[in-house]
Amino acid sequence: MAILARFAVVSDLHIALPHTIWDSPSRFHLVEVSIPALEQILDHLEQVGIDFLLLPGDLVQHGERENHEWLIQRLGQLPFPVYVVPGNHDVVRRDGCDRTVSIDEFVHLYQAFGYTNPQQPYYHHQLKPGLHLIGLNSNGFDPNGEPLYTGCLDPAQLEWLDDQLAGLRDQLTLVMLHHNALEHLPRQSGSRMGQRYMVNNAPELTRRLQAANVPLMFTGHLHVQDVAQADGLYEITTGSLVSYPHPYRLCELTTHGSDYRLDITSQRIEAVPDWPTLQATSQKWMGDRSFPFMMKLLTSRPLHLEPTEAEQYAHILRNFWAGIAGGDALFDFPELPPQVQRYIQTFSATTPDGTPQCIDNNTSLWLQTAVGDEYVPKK
Repeated sequence: MAILARFAVVSDLHIALPHTIWDSPSRFHLVEVSIPALEQILDHLEQVGIDFLLLPGDLVQHGERENHEWLIQRLGQLPFPVYVVPGNHDVVRRDGCDRTVSIDEFVHLYQAFGYTNPQQPYYHHQLKPGLHLIGLNSNGFDPNGEPLYTGCLDPAQLEWLDDQLAGLRDQLTLVMLHHNALEHLPRQSGSRMGQRYMVNNAPELTRRLQAANVPLMFTGHLHVQDVAQADGLYEITTGSLVSYPHPYRLCELTTHGSDYRLDITSQRIEAVPDWPTLQATSQKWMGDRSFPFMMKLLTSRPLHLEPTEAEQYAHILRNFWAGIAGGDALFDFPELPPQVQRYIQTFSATTPDGTPQCIDNNTSLWLQTAVGDEYVPKK
């Protein structure tokens, strides 16, 4: 066994300087802790020593230029490289405004953090000999520059990706983007609520990656700890720095002959100044704001409950989303009627036959990385 790389993943930072914080009583994000929580993580990463850090988008609260500038200045002080991709909160309108950045300005600002071509918001970088990173832009905009409801990879980006993959068939390649390309929730791609967090042309991406034997994607956006897999392709989505359970991941890639293994250990921010009981406070914060979400979930397909009935169950399920966000959840609500109970249990961390499969936080993944075949994109 040989260590190829040690790295970390921190997602959905939503960095907000104190004077920029939105004061909305219904917001899920505890952006008040974004800076002290990040500082705590960066101190830890400097102590343990890593080769690089991945940040899969939503770097700032809501596109604010001054929050981007603060983060760029802080990342520039680190002794290891950092790689970023834009999230939907990083560029809230294609052309920006006086307070927020455009997609072109985002690329210009983050030139030191992965971007090699100032004309395109995606990149390819060699991390180490034999190890590569492709950073994609999953932000899509309509003709007026307004953001799409879902993520999207435009045709030019997919064509560029084909060119990159064709030259990497003998290399281990990681892919990072903000929106999900695999489902992390039951029926996610068929649900209006779930589609919001996915790339709307996800099959066009995943087919290409599977054809090229790319084994790993790193994503964010959904604010949950989850590992999904499809035909040898793993997608590791990491929860948000500013919402329960305030996680981050430490990863170690090792070689075993011609095989690779990824060992993942997840950490949580337990407390920061002014928030001494962050975990408990944050879980309650999420539960207190869960009612509208649970009502939408229970009244939508496949349950289609009447609002009066859904209200009874929404209170019982106040900590349901916090359980999903924490990863490795096993749900059991015997007080619910059988139909609702069965549906809620489909969100548990189990195999199709119901066996617990707790791989969302701490796990070892053996990667299928057969190389040598000619890459033919599956369009």
